[in-house]
Amino acid sequence: MLLTLAILITVVVRAATLGPQIPASDDAWVFARWNAIQAVAVMCFGEVLLSVNIFQLKYLFQSKLWRVSYFSAFICHHNSFMIYGSLREPTLSSWSLVTHVSVGSAVLVSVVFAAAGYVTFTGYTQGDIFENYCRNDNLATFGRFCYGVSIITTFPLECFVTREVISNVFFKGELSNTMHVIITFVIVSAATVISLSYDCLGIVLELNGVLSAIPLMFIFPAACFLKLSDGRWFRGENLIPSIILAAGVFVMIIGLIMMVLFPQDCSHGAELFYCTVSNTSVPSTTSPNSRLQFINATQNVSIF
Repeated sequence: MLLTLAILITVVVRAATLGPQIPASDDAWVFARWNAIQAVAVMCFGEVLLSVNIFQLKYLFQSKLWRVSYFSAFICHHNSFMIYGSLREPTLSSWSLVTHVSVGSAVLVSVVFAAAGYVTFTGYTQGDIFENYCRNDNLATFGRFCYGVSIITTFPLECFVTREVISNVFFKGELSNTMHVIITFVIVSAATVISLSYDCLGIVLELNGVLSAIPLMFIFPAACFLKLSDGRWFRGENLIPSIILAAGVFVMIIGLIMMVLFPQDCSHGAELFYCTVSNTSVPSTTSPNSRLQFINATQNVSIF
């Protein structure tokens, strides 16, 4: 939670101090663009990082309700049973309060973060917003540090779930100490190798969103509800789950197609054109031609 707030403050402060120095891209304030559906997958997957990071409040509060209040948001379904069991009063009313507060808080932080980031960089915004900041921007470096620490503290929680699934599926829930260490080492090593092989976070988030977040958020829960319910899909209480299921399948298929046909732009760590000499940036080494190419690459066709 504290790390999330630190990152949010960094982005908001830079929106006020750096934003006025960066010229807005063409058609920066149109309502939507033709490839807006690609953002849905990124937003879906991005919420799990926020939800899990806020879960770190458990180290500051003794109440078990606070320990889990943010962890169940969005695509953290794989931890729901364990979290529900850790509630002081594991009732449906308590669980409903926990999930609504967590989802609402996650949405609020996400909206503020997204708005501040886009206001600063408009059409030049990268998949990883920290790539937009100049290299010797000290405040942005602090934000990068907080983000890195938040990932380090979040990763063990997800590693635990992966190891638990492997244990239940392949070893009937019983792991020796040796196998426990081996499986943990394999999971961590595989994730590390994959993460070091590619440097464009935006594409990674989009791919995970399309293949994991959207099915977990929209498709699987709605499908399970419809499977256990009586009556036809598009009548009565089955209407909303049916719409959610159809929307999830549509976004997953279209998002996957668009991700392949129109991959996101990535600076690969290069300084962007607005990184000129100032208190928060370094001299730009980008030539006018490459600057123009970058600007053209960030422009999209408006549908409004």
